[in-house]
Amino acid sequence: MKNNILFLFVAVLVSFVSCDNDGPYEDYLVARPIVMDAITFKAEAIDITDPVPIVSSGKIYAYKNYIFVSDTNLGFHVIDNQNPSAPKSIAFIKLEGNNDVSIKDNKLYADSYGDLVIFDISNINDIQLSGRVVNAIYNNYVWAVNIEYPQADIYDYGNVDFDKDIIIGWEVNTERRLVSEYEAQFGCNDCNALFSLEDSGGVPQPSVGQGGSLARFKIIGDYLYVVDYSDISIFDISNLEEPVVLDDVQVGWDIETIYSQVDILFIGGRQGMYIYNIENPEKPEFISEFRHGTACDPVVVDGNYAYVTLKGGNFCGNAESGLYVVDISNLKNPELKVIYPMEGPNGLGIKDDKLFICDGAAGLKVFDKSDAPNITQLNHFENIVTYDVIPLNNSLLMIGDGTLYQYEYLENDIRLLSTFEL
Repeated sequence: MKNNILFLFVAVLVSFVSCDNDGPYEDYLVARPIVMDAITFKAEAIDITDPVPIVSSGKIYAYKNYIFVSDTNLGFHVIDNQNPSAPKSIAFIKLEGNNDVSIKDNKLYADSYGDLVIFDISNINDIQLSGRVVNAIYNNYVWAVNIEYPQADIYDYGNVDFDKDIIIGWEVNTERRLVSEYEAQFGCNDCNALFSLEDSGGVPQPSVGQGGSLARFKIIGDYLYVVDYSDISIFDISNLEEPVVLDDVQVGWDIETIYSQVDILFIGGRQGMYIYNIENPEKPEFISEFRHGTACDPVVVDGNYAYVTLKGGNFCGNAESGLYVVDISNLKNPELKVIYPMEGPNGLGIKDDKLFICDGAAGLKVFDKSDAPNITQLNHFENIVTYDVIPLNNSLLMIGDGTLYQYEYLENDIRLLSTFEL
């Protein structure tokens, strides 16, 4: 009798482990997405709130007596700068999935998850959302900001429609599955890496703001130009309330910035600088390109020279960091004249004969470019982290590491006016 009971116990145990004749089973962590419809999600990604602390400072944009400071992918902080010696934060424009902003006649244009969003800022104390053009800049899968992928063996996306659904979280459960089926469908050395998110600027004249060299938005006349990863998106904004989406122009890959001089666009990318003619503003025409090693690449232009900062390392690429001075007197044949070594340059700007370079952790550098392509360093503000700079008529704005710096111009130098911790 005891032998029979032992035999029965062993048979049940074997049956539990193998389940049936299909093969061995194991326990796996299965993650399934929690989704929200895109319309609701995008609506909740926008709000106007009281000032909040900054999370990660990015670009800056100046308009009238106000400064808009990017909180990377989260929105813009609105700074009242009527007194540059004592700026104050007055609002936060929550705008998830945002890269840039540009303003004309109190209409603020920005992007949010590929949509073009329009705000009315005629009353800066009562900013209003006034329009939205869906998928105007790109039509791509949308990912919630700051979502983290859980540790899991299997990511089961089920019937998620990425054109309509947004993943806002995950539910993880332990499930027992056939080992053979798991290996056939999900087997890899590091499956979680496949789903990493990281893979994933008489008649009344129009009032237009000013961005820095890192800008992806540029308003020229009645047109708004926006660069994304590979294209120029073009909008006719002659009717500020109802922008008209025009045909995109493909540029290349790894496009990062846009700058203009008269009717010429200079597009900065990690592979080079691209030059376009916009005599016909609706159809930019390619003129030439200046190629360089892979690096982050903002560009500013003054007269016959383009000034390009290349930042190597990290995700930017393997090129040596430096300032490239390029002769563009012949737009069809841009020619590199000289390279000045830099440590980790970001944005740069020009005011008359002065060239300002944000050299990352190496600080703000001021040069005299009156003898371009030869430049001479005038000053070096060390012990500050620098990112983006905008030379205004009466003062210089600079952002870095959550701090807004303002300087006044001197004859051969600049002097600090104020610092504002965000």
